Amino acid sequence: MSNVLKSVIILGVLLIAASSTLYVVSETERGVKLRFGRLVEADIQPGLHIKIPLADDVRLFDARILTVDAQPASFFTVEKKRLIVDSYAKWRIANVETYYKATGGVETVAHNRLANRVNNGLRNQFGTRTLHDLHAGLMHEISGDEAAAITYYLSVAEDNGGSSLRSTRILGTLYERQDKKSEAKATYDLYLQAQPDSQFITLDMDRLETGGTKAPVLIKNAQEGVAEALFGIASSLNQQGGSETALVLARLALYLRPEFPVMRYMAGGILEQLYRYEDAIAVYKKLPDN
Repeated sequence: MSNVLKSVIILGVLLIAASSTLYVVSETERGVKLRFGRLVEADIQPGLHIKIPLADDVRLFDARILTVDAQPASFFTVEKKRLIVDSYAKWRIANVETYYKATGGVETVAHNRLANRVNNGLRNQFGTRTLHDLHAGLMHEISGDEAAAITYYLSVAEDNGGSSLRSTRILGTLYERQDKKSEAKATYDLYLQAQPDSQFITLDMDRLETGGTKAPVLIKNAQEGVAEALFGIASSLNQQGGSETALVLARLALYLRPEFPVMRYMAGGILEQLYRYEDAIAVYKKLPDN
């Protein structure tokens, strides 16, 4: 074998060894190194690096600022117009190790999670506006401006499709006190279409039909208004999985307003979710018979 051929073979072997041992991370990339599937090096910086052939696997990720487009979502504006919101977010990898452990290094997983957070954030903003409108209505009602109060209550009902128990009862009882029985009945009926087994609305309907009892004022003063605000926040937190925090707010609301059946009912339900059945029974026993 000639020396030239030997040199070519040796050079080829060296090139193969180098290609499986050396790797390059560009200026726009960051990486992690896995050894037999276990993370051994995180946040590999740009440059030339060495790896063990067959044992090491290097994953490279785009370190530039990226864009994620969230799916268009439907919301209602302050003017009660349906609006399709098309949103996006700019993001980049701040911690390569955390990113890899959270997503497995799959960019589509990161995009999906970010898109969900963007939409949830927008929905929470609109949910905050709904809570604002409800309490704006309560303040107008307490101050005697019932027309403005109804405008705000109708805003809440429209945003929730008539499925909010509190806004339904507050608006319905106000209609009753104004002797607008058909409007009150329509308000209750809309809620019962979504929640046909609601005991609270059934009681309101019975009172409306018999006409023997005056509709109660559900919020009479500022202290009860604070308790109502705590109820709204607790209800939202409970729906999002924050039952422990919701329970704390529920207890605070009941401290401010001990005679608050719907809050006591929800507190009992939260305790049931937490498997605290004896505590739930103790709460339910304090509910009025009616």
